Amino acid sequence: MASKLSTFFALFFLFSLTKARYDLDTIKRLQGCHKGTGKVQGLHDLKLYLARFGYLNYRHTPNHVNAKDDEFDDELETALKSYQNFYHLNASGTLDGPTVSQMIMPRCGQPDKKSGHIHGTKLLNIVSHYSFFQGRPKWPAGKSHLTYAFGSGYPNPYVPPVDRAFDKWASASGYFTFSRVSDFNRADLKIRFLSSVHGDVEFEDNDLAHAFAPTIGRFHYNAEQKWSAGPGAPVPGANDLETVAIHEIGHLLGLHHSRRPDAIMYPSLSTGEVKGLNEDDILGIKVLYGLNK
Repeated sequence: MASKLSTFFALFFLFSLTKARYDLDTIKRLQGCHKGTGKVQGLHDLKLYLARFGYLNYRHTPNHVNAKDDEFDDELETALKSYQNFYHLNASGTLDGPTVSQMIMPRCGQPDKKSGHIHGTKLLNIVSHYSFFQGRPKWPAGKSHLTYAFGSGYPNPYVPPVDRAFDKWASASGYFTFSRVSDFNRADLKIRFLSSVHGDVEFEDNDLAHAFAPTIGRFHYNAEQKWSAGPGAPVPGANDLETVAIHEIGHLLGLHHSRRPDAIMYPSLSTGEVKGLNEDDILGIKVLYGLNK
């Protein structure tokens, strides 16, 4: 029952995200804003961004514009400092250049907050920054073999990178095994290539993909991004399918975002960057499933 409730709340949080879209170009133009600058046209886009990723409780609809939407208030300053802390930036509360650069990077569509964080745990001389979804949802005991399938229209050349990503999680966890099946509806994990508006959480311009906590099993790539199938060296101007798959599979297994930039579960990814699992990711999955005893 607890697992079902955790899954429900994970879904509810994602579906309750504001549907109003932020504009990255507007956020870039806001560089330099801080508390005390008063009302600045476009600040509501910054609020939408911070709300989308869990740093601010802000809702905006096209039919209701509050006079305070473009005001740099105390709540916005606190939210911005929280964002800067998460990304190891100078927590000044000012929308400075490094903060804007971080915000416009390609990233996972999952929020960074609203999760059960375990920052600062020390084990084997490693400072861990992995985290779990709120309620720590995971696959039931004994459910260590998961099937996956690709939805209709998924590009065939993009299948091998996902296969490789599953193999890496199987090898690293020493617990999970995965097999690809043809029956999409019966698969535990369902992978699709979709446009920005597709029936659940809309993709923003810099979203690469999103996936849901156990045991929902949905993983969606943003078809409007430019992709590289690899394997091998980074491809300039393209996003590495395998790297993003490893990250999103982490969500499917129950990991949330990590504050370690070298972890695969770090929320953002430079265009062309290729990454793999590191000790923080592996430790997180082993702690979640009790595999480190």
